[in-house]
Amino acid sequence: MKDIRIVFMGTPDFAVGILKKLVEEGKNIVGVITSPDRPAGRGRKLRQSAVKEYADAQGLTLLQPPRLKNPEFLKQIFKSS
Repeated sequence: MKDIRIVFMGTPDFAVGILKKLVEEGKNIVGVITSPDRPAGRGRKLRQSAVKEYADAQGLTLLQPPRLKNPEFLKQIFKSS
């Protein structure tokens, strides 16, 4: 079980709790995939997802593909597996 490599996928606030638990348990998280930063609020400033903020703070590898079927994104995923 220690050889399992985890690629976590999530964006909303509740996903942070799951990712945090995996980190606390010392799981081998090789990457975190979340949606790209999006404009939010009246000023339409770019806003990071809660998952991105947590992954950055933990120093985890982060990917933000525009689409999951994006050829460049798929190359990155299969190259690291």
